[in-house]
Amino acid sequence: MEAEYDVVIVGAGAAGLSAALYTTRAQLKTVVVEQLAPGGQIAVTSDVENYPGFPEGIQGPELAQRMEAQARRFGAEIEFDTIERLELDGALKEAIGAERRYTGRALIIATGGEHNKLGVPGEDELSGQGVSYCATCDGNFFKGQDVVVVGGGDAALDEGLYLSRIVNRVTVVHRRDELRASKVLQERAFNAPNMDFKWSHAVREIRGNGAVDLVLLEDLKSGSGYEYPTSGAFIYVGFHPNSAFLHGGLTLDGGGHVVSNLHMGTSVPGVFASGDIRQFSFRQLGNAVGDGIAAAISAYEYLSQGP
Repeated sequence: MEAEYDVVIVGAGAAGLSAALYTTRAQLKTVVVEQLAPGGQIAVTSDVENYPGFPEGIQGPELAQRMEAQARRFGAEIEFDTIERLELDGALKEAIGAERRYTGRALIIATGGEHNKLGVPGEDELSGQGVSYCATCDGNFFKGQDVVVVGGGDAALDEGLYLSRIVNRVTVVHRRDELRASKVLQERAFNAPNMDFKWSHAVREIRGNGAVDLVLLEDLKSGSGYEYPTSGAFIYVGFHPNSAFLHGGLTLDGGGHVVSNLHMGTSVPGVFASGDIRQFSFRQLGNAVGDGIAAAISAYEYLSQGP
């Protein structure tokens, strides 16, 4: 069997499209397989202000379209399909989709991940309009305002502390009466003068007319509910990589992330990982782009070695 492509890239987010840009410019025949729409997380982000080269910021969907157009310009093929499993035993790598098979001499996995959601009314409707899952991405939009952070782990406190340097007040809403975060982060949070805590509370609804203006909280001990004014709701109740189709083929960590080295190489030669799917990712746009470029260069070097 001969390879249909030099490189198969699974996922058309920032990492996958950046990888495609570099592989196609290196004259490697490349296909990018995407389940939904190109752009990944940036395609559903309203304002991107922390990506170099755009001093006035740029709308996420526009940036996603530009990345897609640039990859296509140099010859990347983009197919819409759901990859169900990989076959990596032979010299050729196969991504098995619901529609067809994609065979390449090298494979780059860039399927990203998703933040766990609360699943409450208003969360999806106000996403990007006050509901956020990334303080380092969106914190500056709330300068001088009051926000809530939902969660009690390391991510919630770390991002809450980041927000405390920007906003007026941070209220941490946690379902239990003690935090799960590390003791160091807890100490810092308790010592922050503008961080408050709502113990044994849960967010039942997020409300606003075009932008968040309050959350409906429930006191889990008394069962009473009440409205709590806020300009933003930052949600940190977990993150899961889109790696269900990888089990049994590659080495994953306990959270389902692909284990890779600094050159994006995985446990299988010729298979590379980039972006949020990768272990120790910072889940930032700039990191995803850099990962994609590194994976593309590593794939080129791997293919240059010959059979």
